[in-house]
Amino acid sequence: MTIEQIIEVPANRRITIDVPREVPVGRAVIAFTLARQEPRGVPVFGCAKGQFKMAADFDEPLDDFKDYM
Repeated sequence: MTIEQIIEVPANRRITIDVPREVPVGRAVIAFTLARQEPRGVPVFGCAKGQFKMAADFDEPLDDFKDYM
């Protein structure tokens, strides 16, 4: 069984692990993989400017819907 938890490491460097109830009581082997998770930056308004282009006839009616108009 694999249990994954994302935790904050406190200043005292002690962590606790919450084990789900479905895990049987008794001995267990615990393995840690520590990876630094960088905080995500705040998106900047307009950062995708110039990456998308609209077709010149974007607002024109579609041929597929001529029967309905």
